Amino acid sequence: MAINLGGVALGVGIDLLFLMRWWMKEKRRWGAIVPYVLAKLYGMLAALAALGAFSLLGGVTWLALWAGNVIGYGALVYGIGGNAPDVTRAHQLVLTDGGYVIVFLLTVVLIALLKWGPQQSKSKILLGALAGILVALSGNVAGVAAIPLGSGVNLAGTGFTGVFG
Repeated sequence: MAINLGGVALGVGIDLLFLMRWWMKEKRRWGAIVPYVLAKLYGMLAALAALGAFSLLGGVTWLALWAGNVIGYGALVYGIGGNAPDVTRAHQLVLTDGGYVIVFLLTVVLIALLKWGPQQSKSKILLGALAGILVALSGNVAGVAAIPLGSGVNLAGTGFTGVFG
């Protein structure tokens, strides 16, 4: 999986949209931005989990990444007149078996929130996850943040694989 500059720009653009909404409309209430931030972190984990994996999550993540790359590329190249080179980080962190368990559990929570959560949070969750997918594999600051996030999930998952017991 690879990401171009347009995909990263789209991911950061989504961040800016929700940040402006939070600042201007939601009056900087921390509870209003939490669903977006958590969904973004989930999207980053989904991108890490999908690396080289043939799965439903991998397919959905690949489709989101592909669509974001195409839309971002079009916006940068044809909309603005710039370029959209490949900006994929050279070395990606791979999740352990325990890390995949944690991603599975977070996926269950995300589906439950989409099904039964407040209506106004659905767009925050879906677009937050998309923004996370679009920046997780890049070499920029947000992409590098996926490394401690993935390492933390791997560590949390050690209890499921019996490493400590």
